[in-house]
Amino acid sequence: MIRRLVVAGVLVTQVSCARREVVSSPAEGSSQSAVSVVPAITLERTACFGSCPVYVISLSRGGEVRYEGKAHVRRTGVATGRIPRKQVDALLTELDQAGYFNFADEYSPSRAACGRAATDLPTVITSVTLPGRTKRVTHYYGCSNAPGALTVLEQKIDNAVSSAQWTGR
Repeated sequence: MIRRLVVAGVLVTQVSCARREVVSSPAEGSSQSAVSVVPAITLERTACFGSCPVYVISLSRGGEVRYEGKAHVRRTGVATGRIPRKQVDALLTELDQAGYFNFADEYSPSRAACGRAATDLPTVITSVTLPGRTKRVTHYYGCSNAPGALTVLEQKIDNAVSSAQWTGR
């Protein structure tokens, strides 16, 4: 009997100390679900030698926008927003039709796809998820062979989510 109580006590202790994933429930009246939102599009801008804005944006299929400002932006920390689902669908279609899934996975100085490289510039990391496929592209702005269309698409993502409201740029 004592042995059972000791084993039960150990199990209770292990369970209560186990690491748990916390899923917060939506605020009362919120239309957001408690299930985490999988991003359809992400964009991350990294630091450079100067004062380049450093932030991450994710956009779900339903239009939920999550921004996290890290440095050289008007707003640091997390902010959220929303855009119409039709706008998300249009952006995903545009990315697909512009050849996003055909770009190299990486344009960085260590890769042949880069070509000649300048120093001290930022990197932009994007990802796009469509049904049945996901693509991630790392784009160092100093790479001479990176397609100009990639830079245009990165800017379109920023414009679609109105990132300037948080970055100040």
